[in-house]
Amino acid sequence: MKNTQPAHDHPQLGLFSLAALLSLGGLADSIYLTVTHLTGEDVTCIASSGCSEVLSSVYASVGKIPLGAFGALGYFVAFSLATLAAFGYPRARTFLTVVVAGMLATTLWLLYVQAFVLHAFCDFCLLSAALTLSLSVIVAVGCFRKRRHRTATEQAPLVES
Repeated sequence: MKNTQPAHDHPQLGLFSLAALLSLGGLADSIYLTVTHLTGEDVTCIASSGCSEVLSSVYASVGKIPLGAFGALGYFVAFSLATLAAFGYPRARTFLTVVVAGMLATTLWLLYVQAFVLHAFCDFCLLSAALTLSLSVIVAVGCFRKRRHRTATEQAPLVES
């Protein structure tokens, strides 16, 4: 049986596998924040002292739903799409790009809120921001590699056997 995965896509396997792994880290972070929000437990920050200010602010939930729950949903979808993309599903790559772009936009907004509105930072929120930024870089590299390969393939002369 012929291998359906082109040799040039093997680096994509590693790239999207890394994206899936980072998404799992974000999922764990978001679930932790959601559970602590719903149970009313305090979150202990290690590097900063603003966790309680950030997590108890009006920006920490939409209605009664904590933002961590939306983060968990986003990271779960990103994990699923990255896994499918790693196995060569082209539509998964497209959807992953859209999902991660939405996550990045949300992250940038929330970083703005922490820095300029609340003047406080949360370690777990910053971890999520770092993971989302990393996912964004991975998706951008994946898109760049795909585009570069497509351009090289279009310019290559056809050789008959």
